[in-house]
Amino acid sequence: MLTLLTTVFFFSQLPTVTASTPSEAELVDERMRHYLKSSSELVPWYHLAAIDQYERNIQQVRPDIEKSTGPISLQLPVEYWAGVFNPDLQDTNPLSISFFGGNGADGNDDGFANRDEPADILHTIANHLALYGPKDEDYKAALWHYYKREATVNQIMTIAKLYKHFETVELDAHTFPIPKRYHYSYRGTFGSSRGWGGRRIHEGTDLFAGYGVPVVATSYGVIEVMGWNNYGGWRIGIRDNHNTYHYYAHLAYFDKGIQTGDIVKPGTLLGYVGSTGYGKEGTSGKFPPHLHYGVYKYNGRTEWSFDPYPALRNWERQK
Repeated sequence: MLTLLTTVFFFSQLPTVTASTPSEAELVDERMRHYLKSSSELVPWYHLAAIDQYERNIQQVRPDIEKSTGPISLQLPVEYWAGVFNPDLQDTNPLSISFFGGNGADGNDDGFANRDEPADILHTIANHLALYGPKDEDYKAALWHYYKREATVNQIMTIAKLYKHFETVELDAHTFPIPKRYHYSYRGTFGSSRGWGGRRIHEGTDLFAGYGVPVVATSYGVIEVMGWNNYGGWRIGIRDNHNTYHYYAHLAYFDKGIQTGDIVKPGTLLGYVGSTGYGKEGTSGKFPPHLHYGVYKYNGRTEWSFDPYPALRNWERQK
């Protein structure tokens, strides 16, 4: 009895072993392994990664979508997976899934098409993409057939373009839009009223600085819009890999080396502080020179503005 009690006491004192939560770096590495394994000449890894990142983005801002707990965020609808007429929507048999017109596939050769298995998920969407071909236009067609929303297709194409160019999915770095050696001032003005052009609210933060102070990109992204806007004057719109649209307005002029469609990274020179806007093309001087910086989030249905002030404060401390 003494021996038994001693043994029980000994094991009760051993430290409890629990599964540790993987770090973000470990998650990124795991995702890349899945992307590369499921890729092919017809379906490069960055096409798969872009769809997965888009799904991760909308899950973070949509309460009606369940958040994935695994390394891959892409979740394919049960009807798409098993087949609309399949009596068993939880079917994992590749043969019966195919018989009922489903798309679920076995990506890890275990004999099952599991809707929760990353290899099977990516293999299934890769099969869909491969039906259309390897070119960018083919990829757009495949995305349109699946999502049936132009804004979604454009967002995923942007992410894929960034991943292909930088050869990585680690594009989360940011920087302050005005280099540190220049003087500027700003405060939180998001939501305050604006009168020119009709009753509206201020959808951004104004950073006041002298004429000609450089303005740089805050993130990785693709220049989506560049030119004149009656409200924002000379302005640039950049879309990043997190479904965020960055809006830089009231510029005096653009940097000569950039154009629509260009890929930028944090610190890329975009243009210079001015006071353009509130009128037809060329209007300037109706307000003090400043950069209007706005951010907009796309959730797969709509796009809305949100306050950039907290992020600016954070990037300012980092610089």
